[in-house]
Amino acid sequence: MCGIFAYLNYNVSRERRYILEVLFNGLRRLEYRGYDSSGIAVDADLPSCASSSSSSVPAYAGAPPLVFRQEGKIENLVRSVYSEVDEKDVNLDTAFNVHAGIAHTRWATHGVPAPRNSHPQSSGAGDEFLVVHNGIITNYEVLKETLIRHGFTFESDTDTEVIPKLAKFVFDKAHDEEGDVTFSLVVMEVMRQLEGAYALIFKSPHYPNELIACKRGSTLILGVNELSGQNSGKPFHDVKVLTTNGKPKELFFSSDLFAIVEHTKNYLAIEDDEIVHIKDGSVSILKFDHEKEKPASVQRALSVLEMEVEQIKKGSYDHFMQKEIHEQPHSLTTTMRGRVKDSDVLLGGLKEKEYLKTIRRSRRLVFIGCGTSYNAALAARPFVEELTGIPVTMEVASDLLDRQGPIYREDTTFFVSQSGETADTLLALDYALENGALCVGITNTVGSTLSRRTHCGVHINAGCEIGVASTKAYTSQIVVMVMVALAVGSDQISTQVRRQTIISGLSNLPSNVSEVLKLDTEMKELASSLIDSESLLVFGRGYNYATALEGALKVKEVALMHSEGMLAGEMKHGPLALVDENLPIIVIATRDACFSKQQSVIQQLLSRKGRLIVMCSKGDASAVCPSGSCRVIEVPEVADCLQPVINIIPLQLLAYHLTVLRGFDVDQPRNLAKSVTTQ
Repeated sequence: MCGIFAYLNYNVSRERRYILEVLFNGLRRLEYRGYDSSGIAVDADLPSCASSSSSSVPAYAGAPPLVFRQEGKIENLVRSVYSEVDEKDVNLDTAFNVHAGIAHTRWATHGVPAPRNSHPQSSGAGDEFLVVHNGIITNYEVLKETLIRHGFTFESDTDTEVIPKLAKFVFDKAHDEEGDVTFSLVVMEVMRQLEGAYALIFKSPHYPNELIACKRGSTLILGVNELSGQNSGKPFHDVKVLTTNGKPKELFFSSDLFAIVEHTKNYLAIEDDEIVHIKDGSVSILKFDHEKEKPASVQRALSVLEMEVEQIKKGSYDHFMQKEIHEQPHSLTTTMRGRVKDSDVLLGGLKEKEYLKTIRRSRRLVFIGCGTSYNAALAARPFVEELTGIPVTMEVASDLLDRQGPIYREDTTFFVSQSGETADTLLALDYALENGALCVGITNTVGSTLSRRTHCGVHINAGCEIGVASTKAYTSQIVVMVMVALAVGSDQISTQVRRQTIISGLSNLPSNVSEVLKLDTEMKELASSLIDSESLLVFGRGYNYATALEGALKVKEVALMHSEGMLAGEMKHGPLALVDENLPIIVIATRDACFSKQQSVIQQLLSRKGRLIVMCSKGDASAVCPSGSCRVIEVPEVADCLQPVINIIPLQLLAYHLTVLRGFDVDQPRNLAKSVTTQ
């Protein structure tokens, strides 16, 4: 969704050109989240006394902001900024010992992609308050009507514009009544009026060289780079102690860690209702409470980021999606490292406080997710049921909330999310917590909202995933849920032989994935034959119903081709009417308990002249297609519950090559975002 980035240099000279490039590069690191417009704000030069006195805009202490906004890609913004800078004769070589700049990528929710709807949004003439925002303000219409009655004029269609205008309203009112008012007090009063989910950064020439960030629901990160280097890589007990030393430093706000990793490893994940105020190079944190007039001061520790810059670069690959597909042998190894030992599975996140015992006593297990994460849980469901003996219920997060489906204290709920910030999943988490269920998180992002708010959980450790279409996170999620089943079911004697077979299969899984990746060229050839097709059906059942759904989703997401994953058992209940010699149909028929049923499906489709592509285990080509009238994809045979990890990879490769051949953007598909932080 929207991406936020801010950069403040303190006691270190930085030219305006350098500041612009830091902001632009921060936005580039956030591109993967999905966006349709972008903008930045930096300081202009201080006006002369004469020009200040003659201006109709109220004078303020700082330099007036330079605000740039543009529709389309970030490079459009870069070109327009340098063009406007030339027109306005702005000196890019001007150096600032202290300077605060903000930047934003927007994914349209309220109002079409256009410069007027891009961020930073302004309080009006003079840009007395500027705001960048990720999230949705649900009561913006009421606030907008109130502000209009007080004489404010709105220029955009966004929900965000009410925020800077509300800040100006609060500032003007407090200034008239009390004289001086602090920046944090203005922001606190604005927060008191807002409803919804948001991460916000405020900039104002009334408070030069200061920034304030606050959040409720949406992710926001603070990064600290001490330029003396003395504290690099060491944990800090209190961020305020570090930042009040007056030493040269750079401070960053970002929607996620990818944008700050090249600048610093020291970061803080801002909590809900915290107000983070940067002033004079010092960071102070206040905790906002609706019921209290004054916020409490908070002490927070910085964490050390375990990520390298190389992880967020494409390296020798053309696209991030391509890189992430081919990284899966490594990502699966990392997912299992230290967890699969000898003949056992150790999950430290579930052993604490005897959570495993609580899970074993559960009335049922409820897996909750959206999109790819839901599909991963669906792939693992049969094995979880088999090894634990506990009924498993699947829930799409948004549907659970819409229905207000029953969640009981005796349930264990598993929340699956790559980012750990998916809005619907987090709202479902709140719902489960309210109902007293044990909440387990399965996420790829350390320090995410999901990992902080669940009782316990497992990080999938798949590494950075930047392509919007999830690939390596999906396979790692399946493996983690298989390991959860092994851990929970470890006390059942009747399943010990089955457990050992699966544990052995896990150890060999990365090498099997390396083998199936050799199908890359074959999948490119298949994509060439499908390039002009308008639709694609994928049939699966058992463990591979989820594979059919996920494979179709990948094609739909990136290749922009209509595709549907279908339960093969439902073929005769409607989908069979679609079958003809032109519609391509993929049937997943690898060896498992459903193999003979899939053979029957293939025969029924062939008898109706279906255009079949069959995925089968190595050596089974003649068994699934004795007449040789269909195209066959042969994959390594592994344990049935691990087969979805193998089977999805050819479909990921197919989706990737289809997208490239059709000329679409692989890493940033149309209308989609990596981290869906709004409902």
